[in-house]
Amino acid sequence: MNRTAISASLLAIACYTAPASAHERAVEFPNTADGSIVLAADLHTHSVFSDGQVWPSIRVEEAHRDGLEVLAITEHLEHQPKKADIPHPDRNRSYEVAVESLVAQGYEGLLVVNGAEITRSQPHGHINAIFLEDANALLVEDPRAAVDAANAQGGFVFLNHPNWLPQAPDGIARLSEFHEALIRDGRLHGIEVANGTMDGHSEHALQIALDKNLTVLGTSDIHGLVDWTHNAGHGGHRPMTLVLARDKSEASMKAALFEGRTVAWHNDDLMGKAENVEAVVKACLKIEAGHYPGKASVLPVKIRNACPVNFTLRNTSEETFQNVSDVFRVERGGETELSVRTGEVLKTVDLTFEVLNTQVGFRKSLDLELSAPVPAPPLEAFVR
Repeated sequence: MNRTAISASLLAIACYTAPASAHERAVEFPNTADGSIVLAADLHTHSVFSDGQVWPSIRVEEAHRDGLEVLAITEHLEHQPKKADIPHPDRNRSYEVAVESLVAQGYEGLLVVNGAEITRSQPHGHINAIFLEDANALLVEDPRAAVDAANAQGGFVFLNHPNWLPQAPDGIARLSEFHEALIRDGRLHGIEVANGTMDGHSEHALQIALDKNLTVLGTSDIHGLVDWTHNAGHGGHRPMTLVLARDKSEASMKAALFEGRTVAWHNDDLMGKAENVEAVVKACLKIEAGHYPGKASVLPVKIRNACPVNFTLRNTSEETFQNVSDVFRVERGGETELSVRTGEVLKTVDLTFEVLNTQVGFRKSLDLELSAPVPAPPLEAFVR
């Protein structure tokens, strides 16, 4: 090897940044106060078996690296742009390849479920069905018959990216009469409020979910590489659904989806029904009070964040802060110190906030109260 080639090789080695390990980039949330386990799920993904760009085994590897507990394989049933190169009349094949990879790699704690995307133009739109026994049964001409076939298998069915510009040019999510009929008949169970490939997140879709009692979902809808698309492992993450389940079993996870116990996570935004978002936020943020310094009535308080989400809080308490403004951040896995002007010596500190990076209604954030006992001053304070 000549000197130029050696120099180039050394430069490449010096510039190479090893990918983050599964532990370093894993999604981990504490259990909620009622004991629910927060499961990270991506319920909308694609591979080369429809219009994606990677083999299904890569989807499994990415999910393992991201610390997901649930990955759904949801290829387009009708849209098959690679069928000349990858002919597969069996629409379950992508799922089977993913499961084969999961077993071969020996990944524990990751559930791969079978799904499909029913792909139509408006007024039907794109609809996902997961927990399928046989995706082939959905490959029929009538879209209503496809949805019925998914329900006959006990599938969980949801509306994809309702604010997708090719089907909603003004970017506003709306339900068609077709969707309304599915909801009335109990055939449509959820709706995406965040989609990583199409159009980000939709406040209108969230309001539809609240009005129609649909399960709130966030998905990646990934076609390329998660690392490239969402900077995963280097500070970013795929959009996903946080499922508040009783345990890590498939039955418990599926039950939580049907019960609507979910939160969509997109960038640092948490979106969902107020009670679900509050449960996750309260699991993340804890407040701890220190001692009053001397005769001052300014109380040192710490807010600790046990989650991989950066929180932006706006103080709505009567008390103001000595050291920061009313709007401040609590970094993921970090803590923020506050000096609270309480006006008098308190036994308990109660602070209220608007959690600005949450949405629990149309342009509405979660109101949060955090409380902590104030410890008695140390003995030396009385000796002096």
